[in-house]
Amino acid sequence: MQAKTSQAHSPDVLTLKMSSSHKDPNDCLATVSSGADTPFDFLCDFYDGVIAGGAAGVFVEAALYPIDTIKTRLQVAHAGGKIVLKGLYSGLAGNLAGVLPASAIFVGVYEPTKQKLLKALPENLSALAHLTAGAIAGAASSVVRVPTEVVKQRMQTAQFSSAPDAVRLILAKEGFKGLYAGYGSFLLRDLPFDAVQFCIYEQLRIGFKLAVQ
Repeated sequence: MQAKTSQAHSPDVLTLKMSSSHKDPNDCLATVSSGADTPFDFLCDFYDGVIAGGAAGVFVEAALYPIDTIKTRLQVAHAGGKIVLKGLYSGLAGNLAGVLPASAIFVGVYEPTKQKLLKALPENLSALAHLTAGAIAGAASSVVRVPTEVVKQRMQTAQFSSAPDAVRLILAKEGFKGLYAGYGSFLLRDLPFDAVQFCIYEQLRIGFKLAVQ
């Protein structure tokens, strides 16, 4: 009886395997909109994260750039110096060119790393998975974020007229390491920030879902 039962179900299993082996890349977008639970797929999660992260990063940076410019000018102003409020969007285009890939890398790495860790760790250690994924994503995106930050700050303080000029002159005067000035302090500040921020965010999501059930 067991042999007959397994033979009766074998065509369905074979069909399922064949359909899964020819997965359409567009299914990644379909699963997001439908909200269905699907098996872990690194490339699918990376693909979704890159799109969402890149779009979110560009939108937030464009909206808050003037505030960031004022903050940078306040930090470099000498005692009694006046804060120039003109050109608050100076260097925005060049900065977006760096923010887009940096944000895409961050979320693109964070989501699949988080899913992998959640499956590998016990359920009661989900916070550790979120902390680790945030730190790993921050480290991956720092390769782009740090040079972008260096160029942005020098543009905001009117040291250069354009982002390409800033990159060219920094490389000429300071070498490649000039684009990564303050890299160590950036990691000490931003990696814990990214890890704690996303851990709190994910834990609040979990708590909210449990509360509304």
